[in-house]
Amino acid sequence: MAAFLWSIHQLLTGTWTAGQVRVLYISPLKALNNDIQVNLMEPLKQLQKLFEPVGNTPLIRVQTRSGDTPPSERQRMLRKPPEILIITPEGLNLMLSSKKARFIFSGLATVIIDEIHAVAGTKRGTHLITAVDRLVRLCGTFQRIGISATVRPLQLIADFMGGYQIIENGGDVFYEKRKVYIVQSLKRKQSKVNVCFPSDARDHMHNQSWWPALTRSFVDVISKNRSTLFFCNSRRLTEKITRFINECCGEQLAYSHHGSLSKEMRLLVEKKLKQGELKAIVATSSLELGIDIGSLDEIVLVQTPFQISAAIQRLGRAGHSVDDISCARIFPTHGRDFLNAGIMARAMIDSDIEPIHIPICPLDILAQIIISMTGTEKWQIDELYAFIKTSFPFQNLTSKSFHLVLNMLAGRYADVRIRELRPRISIDRIDNTVHAREGVLRTLYISGGTIPDRGYFDLRLKDSNVKIGELDEEFVWERSAGDVFVFGTQAWQIHSIDFQNVLVTAASKNSGMAPFWRAESLGRDFFFSEKIGCFLEKWQHTIDIKDDHPDLKKELITTYFLDDASASEFIGFLQRQKQISQADIPHRHHLLVEHFSDPLNQTDSKQVILHTLWGGKIK
Repeated sequence: MAAFLWSIHQLLTGTWTAGQVRVLYISPLKALNNDIQVNLMEPLKQLQKLFEPVGNTPLIRVQTRSGDTPPSERQRMLRKPPEILIITPEGLNLMLSSKKARFIFSGLATVIIDEIHAVAGTKRGTHLITAVDRLVRLCGTFQRIGISATVRPLQLIADFMGGYQIIENGGDVFYEKRKVYIVQSLKRKQSKVNVCFPSDARDHMHNQSWWPALTRSFVDVISKNRSTLFFCNSRRLTEKITRFINECCGEQLAYSHHGSLSKEMRLLVEKKLKQGELKAIVATSSLELGIDIGSLDEIVLVQTPFQISAAIQRLGRAGHSVDDISCARIFPTHGRDFLNAGIMARAMIDSDIEPIHIPICPLDILAQIIISMTGTEKWQIDELYAFIKTSFPFQNLTSKSFHLVLNMLAGRYADVRIRELRPRISIDRIDNTVHAREGVLRTLYISGGTIPDRGYFDLRLKDSNVKIGELDEEFVWERSAGDVFVFGTQAWQIHSIDFQNVLVTAASKNSGMAPFWRAESLGRDFFFSEKIGCFLEKWQHTIDIKDDHPDLKKELITTYFLDDASASEFIGFLQRQKQISQADIPHRHHLLVEHFSDPLNQTDSKQVILHTLWGGKIK
């Protein structure tokens, strides 16, 4: 709202003329776009009532443009543009690739990029910021506003946001950074984070599993709160936890929420929680950013998130009101996870966020940008090169790399038997100009920008063909007609499978397997891993299999916010590690190597496993 206020003031007072796009709001999530539109409408109505006595109050219209926007509405938007346009990064790039649609931005005055941390460190962010820089040629100078609660270092992101402007002096070309002001709140948000473990988990283990005891703890947390949001690291675990909670209490106490559920199902779940009709949601990162689901009493993290910034974003979903305390609990699900949870809890309280690393000169993105820019107008090659270098990620782009990409797009390597290398652009060496070939923009329209094709199957109802969600192709390949699985708190029975759809009917029985999605695994970066390694290095020599370790336990409780049961379980895990390996705990400067003979391999080859400090195994 703060980012919009000045623009709204300019529109209401008539300083900016209505009838054209004046404010462009860009969000990485379509769902967040819908929230912004809804939450803007009510304040705008109230403000316009205040201005009614003055007379001639302009109507400020707000519209969204995403992959869900019908073609008819997109055409109507071009004929009568809104004053505030809410869009995704991919939507902006598509509009800039259209010879007609791009001129909707000719009167632009403000560009707001929300949740900039979610894209700045990825190629998707590179694609976005180059699109913002391309707006300069359409509307001249405009104000850029970037918003984030979890981003570091601030100066790097400021440079990324501002980019460069070309300064010509005596025929020489120079690049000067645009001035960017950093506005940072000095007030620290009050937070409370605890690492929890049910004390009866090991005493009442069923089939060597902690899940029954953990589930009882989840239900107990839900019963004490008005609304609770659970976060999991994968969609499979989200479905699993939802089923465990509902089976434990015998009713639909929680609903799942993740990207593979249909938009309609996600909106329904969000609405139910916001209206107080639902006690809990179990979600992935789909609710990590600021989607409005009402007031939340507490956040529960099932397993430790892979990134500190992601954990802090999740923590911030609770206690959203001014001066409220954000409360979160982390429930580790295995011995190694207690270490991650403790380090994460300390970092969350300290707001010790990992630094963002911006991709520099990604040539695959450069190829897409060149096709888009040359598809709408003819360019002088030197001018095109100079303009691309005004974007921060491409400031260090060399002339050699630029011309190699141009030659590839022009089909110089077309004799190679790769269909994708057929000519996409034409280069006139005499005039030194370049333009895209006829029909080549269609490849941009049908692609997902920098979002890869995930290879998912659509999950649909057999009778109505209504889309319920998406399933991973490998999960589908292992299924057959008649199989039952749980998805979105409902059991479904497979009726048939074709080349892109899985048709299902509601199953009467509640039990069934949870789907899996292979593309979910993420790794921890060096920043978080180093914190883990430093902790292990500090305590490696003190771990004794016969000692209770009161000093370590005290530090775990006071410094890393583990409760008594969590601290005892973690110390036991380290003792078992040392007892079985007969070696020091692995850490930053100590790799523990295990080797053994494979009895199933006739050649009797040796298998080697490296136990790395981040818990992975390299064979």
